[in-house]
Amino acid sequence: MDVLRTPDSCFEGLVDWPFEPKYHEISDADGTTLRLHYVDEGPRDADPVLLMHGEPSWAYLYRKIIPLLVAKGHRVIAPDLIGFGRSDKPASRADYTYERHVAWTADWLKAMDLTGITLFCQDWGGLIGLRLAAAFPDRFKAIAAGNTGLPIGAGQATEGFQAWLAFSQNAPILPIGALLQGGTVRTLSDAEVAAYDAPFPDESYKEGARQFPALVPITAEHASVAENKAAWAVLERFEKPFVTAFSDADPITRGGEAVFQARIAGAQGQAHVTLPGGHFLQEDSPVEIAALLDRLATGA
Repeated sequence: MDVLRTPDSCFEGLVDWPFEPKYHEISDADGTTLRLHYVDEGPRDADPVLLMHGEPSWAYLYRKIIPLLVAKGHRVIAPDLIGFGRSDKPASRADYTYERHVAWTADWLKAMDLTGITLFCQDWGGLIGLRLAAAFPDRFKAIAAGNTGLPIGAGQATEGFQAWLAFSQNAPILPIGALLQGGTVRTLSDAEVAAYDAPFPDESYKEGARQFPALVPITAEHASVAENKAAWAVLERFEKPFVTAFSDADPITRGGEAVFQARIAGAQGQAHVTLPGGHFLQEDSPVEIAALLDRLATGA
């Protein structure tokens, strides 16, 4: 496959982003080598808190949460999914599939040999992160899911998601920074909007961002329905803490917490929370998310 790599110069001087980039090379099944970027902060001997972003954002979404958790003594790891952030970007939409994303991220997770993981996952960070938890349940000790889902082709798509799907497939220009602002209650600064635009110097870098909405398995005809059903069978037996932390103003995933609370063993009896914010609740409630993850990671 043809692969694009955003120039390092695009990431110079980003506001509130002091973190040293780290990289892992993934070998795709077709032989292509892809470079995945991640942030790794805090003591290496601490159990990791894994922060997984969705679409069309990148690890920058967690810039306010990372230092709060590090200050509490946690190791904090935030990868950029392939196609986003400082990670490599396949140039063809056909190269992006749900199963490839799971395989790419699983390759990285195994290479990092992460165990004792407390996961926070939002949007596609949940569609992929929850698949990882189902594939490697012994590596995870707690999960917090916010504004995400694990659909199985039952037509469970909100009007908000349907509108986003239509826009993403038809807009001649995908305005990444503006989309982040549109999914956030607070007003982002011009510098913050620019930081979300930074990974995408032009439209050719956005094939993953365009393809992701079309990959969500909302109908029985979508790929990955069987794989998500198998993941649910594992997650239903996941007895370690599972907390939902959805926001109160997200039209895309509204009500999505109910299925997790009802079906996952570890969600029973937990103090689930509703946080103020839009779809990108990390922008609106970073302090609350950090406090929740600190409690989960320490077992408090």
